[in-house]
Amino acid sequence: MNVMSTKKDLVAHQLVRYLEHRGVEHVFGLCGHTNIAVLAAMANSKLNFVVVRHEQIAAHAADGYARATGKASVLLLHLSPGLTNGATGVANAALDCIPMVVIAGDVPTHYFGKHPHQEVNLHADASQYEIYRPFVKRAFRVDSPDLFPEILEKAFLLAESGQPGPVLVDVPMDIFSKEVDIDRFERLKRNTKTLVKPTLDRATAEQIVRNLGEAKNPVLYVGGGVILAQATTELKAFVDHMAIPVAHTLMGKGAMPDDHPLVLGMTGFWGTKFINDKTLHADWVLGLGTRFKEADCSSWEDAYTFAFPPTKLMHIDIEASEIGRNYPTEIGAVADVKSALQVLLEVAREIYPKARRNAALEKEIAEYRSGFKASNQKMATSDAFPMMPERILADLRAVMPRDALITTDVGWNKNGVGQQFPILTPGSFITPGGFATMGFGPPAAIGAKLACPDRVVISLVGDGGFGQNPAVLATAAEMGIPVVWVIMNNNAFGTIAGLQKAHYGLTYGTVFPADGDEYRPDYAAIARAYGVDGVRVHSAAEFKPALDKAIKSGKPFVLDVPMKNNPTPTAGHWNILDIYSPGKKVGHVATD
Repeated sequence: MNVMSTKKDLVAHQLVRYLEHRGVEHVFGLCGHTNIAVLAAMANSKLNFVVVRHEQIAAHAADGYARATGKASVLLLHLSPGLTNGATGVANAALDCIPMVVIAGDVPTHYFGKHPHQEVNLHADASQYEIYRPFVKRAFRVDSPDLFPEILEKAFLLAESGQPGPVLVDVPMDIFSKEVDIDRFERLKRNTKTLVKPTLDRATAEQIVRNLGEAKNPVLYVGGGVILAQATTELKAFVDHMAIPVAHTLMGKGAMPDDHPLVLGMTGFWGTKFINDKTLHADWVLGLGTRFKEADCSSWEDAYTFAFPPTKLMHIDIEASEIGRNYPTEIGAVADVKSALQVLLEVAREIYPKARRNAALEKEIAEYRSGFKASNQKMATSDAFPMMPERILADLRAVMPRDALITTDVGWNKNGVGQQFPILTPGSFITPGGFATMGFGPPAAIGAKLACPDRVVISLVGDGGFGQNPAVLATAAEMGIPVVWVIMNNNAFGTIAGLQKAHYGLTYGTVFPADGDEYRPDYAAIARAYGVDGVRVHSAAEFKPALDKAIKSGKPFVLDVPMKNNPTPTAGHWNILDIYSPGKKVGHVATD
């Protein structure tokens, strides 16, 4: 029989000590009357509370932090409006499988159902935690202070195990101020904080390697799961031994350095014809940590990116429900991608003791890259102003360190980077994939910089995205977080404006009203108002030296860069275009 000690302490104090022991350094969030007991407990702790001006900023920053560290981040929210303000950021993390523990205050337990201040109970009492149920891995409500320690431990294990994702722990505010026996928390220290992950059995590994080795046109297709599993080193070793080309999803960009001789690039709507053709005509494809999502797979139509059959698919993923979801699968294996690649490499070295080479394929890929670069050269070197987006990307790549982290938002910055911006250090590309959330990039960069203080962090974002959460600058200024924000300012929700212009001949509701040629919100001036250095670029020649200065400043810095609204080139397919213009080959057009 376990006998508890007689020593007790407040739940809020013990929560803080638990987080410290778990190695948590930063907690992201915003205050409210339901969580200030926790803030008071944090005041003299090792934890750093990252104060923001809006809960969505906190959620995106926590998301960026988790992606950069590979560990669950912690988000502290107030009840109801705090919870709903943070919902978009938490859902974004959920759809990209990012581990996060969300601790949210709630109304006191003794007021459940009485509709106290800010309670959500129009359809059920004590049910605010249900708001997150559609997208978190689990939504816990703490009904007893004695249960809180175990629920907290479960939340972290669940967030980081299997297919990662956010977990909500909803805590009535009176529970934070209750005393519980310290042994309820102390005994958790003996519990493992990481679970052993499933791996691949040898027989299956041998079959996969033989299928790939005997194939005429094999392709490895990698998704964000490779990066989440921290399997980029194992992937490169396997590719180097087997000499198999690698195509990737948007979220898989950066799983291999883009200058590796066997990297094809991104598939799908924003992929190129060369890359899509390579996957379309493959005889065997091995999918690694990918969901085969719509935009990456040209709406799953078999004329553009994949055709299963005749192509045969093998698929390894940590989540069983992803296998066979969108394509018929010859071999499906539930396994941690890192462990699976270790086994595959061992087996490959046994079956093929000498590393294979494919000089002809490497030459073909090199010629494709050279041709693509040449076709882009006019735009990438153009002195036009507002700047060509290709010139912005080219100058950014030239100045940015090889290992710098880059966060993007949505629009040209995301699609253009996915298609034509080399990521040279694995795991250094952070983008909103599944939810494609506008406003993600600027605060995600805050989290990434806190996680990697010694690396340069660039936030590449459109003016529409930056305009959603400019208060991120307050946090950067107050905490001295030296992120560089590069705003591709086309005075519009550019991608949607180009889509609407192509199909409907107008830009209603997608282009911001202008009062003369110079009208654009002056984000450099807004930055200075927050206490952040800001420069507005006035010619194409100014951008590169201004960017170099911003990076070298070691301070938060905003560069407002007027840009021409040209569409990102597309070679794949997205069947929403058929909905707008049936039977026509119409995509996006320039709106300037």
